[in-house]
Amino acid sequence: IIWLSVNNTENKLCLYANLMVNFSVAYEVGVNKSETVILVLPENVTTEGSACDNTTSTLKLSFGDGHSWTVDFTKKNQTYQVDTIVFSYNLNDSSIFPNSTSKETKSVTVKSIITNVSVDTYYSCKSADVRTVEAVIQTLYDVALQAFVINGSKSDTDTICSADMTSTTVAPTTTVTTTAAPTSTPTLPTPTTGKYSIATDVNSTACLMATFGLQIGYKQGDKEETINLVPNMTEVGGACRSNSSDLKLTSDTITIMFTFSNDGKKFQLHALNVTVIPATGAPVVAVNTNMSIWAAAVGSSYMCNKEQTLNVTDTLTLYTFELRVQPFEVNKGEFATAHECSLDDTSILIPIIVGAALAGLILIVVIAYVIGRRKTYVGYQTL
Repeated sequence: IIWLSVNNTENKLCLYANLMVNFSVAYEVGVNKSETVILVLPENVTTEGSACDNTTSTLKLSFGDGHSWTVDFTKKNQTYQVDTIVFSYNLNDSSIFPNSTSKETKSVTVKSIITNVSVDTYYSCKSADVRTVEAVIQTLYDVALQAFVINGSKSDTDTICSADMTSTTVAPTTTVTTTAAPTSTPTLPTPTTGKYSIATDVNSTACLMATFGLQIGYKQGDKEETINLVPNMTEVGGACRSNSSDLKLTSDTITIMFTFSNDGKKFQLHALNVTVIPATGAPVVAVNTNMSIWAAAVGSSYMCNKEQTLNVTDTLTLYTFELRVQPFEVNKGEFATAHECSLDDTSILIPIIVGAALAGLILIVVIAYVIGRRKTYVGYQTL
C-alpha cells in the first residue's frame, strides 16, 4: 500500500492518498502480434505536478521511465469527486515493454466511481474497482484518500464506497476459515464447472473457450480461507489477439484475469491477476506475470480433469477442476484435440506398473534362491 501526500502553498497538507493500483497493458510487438504486461504502482513514485486549489486539485504520480497516473478532483458546494483518472505509459521503456513496435507515450482516461464525497471526510474503499479502456485494464483497491483537506488536518470521518457496504452481505457459505484442529476444519464442496467464452463481436463465434471449476485459497493475516467461483454469478470479459488473449471473470467477490501468450507454435498461461474481496477485511490481490503452465500446441486445447494446484503467490493459490482451455484458433465454437496433463495421462502408468511387477518378480526369485541355497547347505553338513 502506497502512502502519498501533497502540501499547498502554505506548506499545509491539502491532499493525501493511501492506495494500491495495478495495470494490465497489451501492446504490439510485430505485425498482428501483441504481448501483455502487468504493472504494479511502485513505492518510489514522485508527486511533482500535483497541486491544490479551492475548487480543483490534482494528484500526479510519476514512476519509471515516463509513466504516470493522474487523478483530477473538483469540489462543488459541500461535496467533492474525482473527475478523471489518466494513465500514461511510455512504450519506449524496454524494461517494461520489450520488443514494442511503438515508441510513443500513450494515455487512457478512466471514468471514476469516486463521487459525492462529503467535504471534510475521506473516501474509503477496500473493494477492487476494475476498469477496462482500450488496451489497459486498471485495478484500483484498498483506497483511503482525502482532497481539499481543511487547515492541514486529516478527517477522522469516512465516506464509504457502495461496494464495501454491499460486500458485507456476502453469504457466509462462500468463505471458510481453517482452524488448527484438522478434525473441525470445514471444507468447501468441489466448485461448479463453468463454461466461458470470448468472441470478437456479437456476430462471431468464440475465439477463446474455457471450462473449469475454480476454487481460491488465500491468507488473510494468520487465517487461511477458501472461496469458490460461482459460474452463474460471474461476468465474462476479455480480448483475443494474435499472440495474446485475456479471459476476465468478475463476480461480487472475485476478479481474475488469465493472460495467455503464444510463440506461433505453442501457447501457455503466462500471467494471472487475482483480486478476492472477503466478507471482512482488506481485499487480497495477487499478481504473477512469470508463469508458463497449461501449455499446448496452437490450434489444440489443454485439458486436465484432475484437481490442479497453482501457487500464484505466497498468499494465494488456485485450485482448478475439470479444466479445458483453448485461447487461440478456435474453430466453429468447439474445442480442438486436447493435450492432456500428466495427472490425466494414464499411459505413463503402464511402464511404471510393468516395471514394478518385474521388480517384484525378480525379488521373489532372488528370495526363493537364497532360501533354497540355505536348505541345500544345511542338508550336507557333517554330523
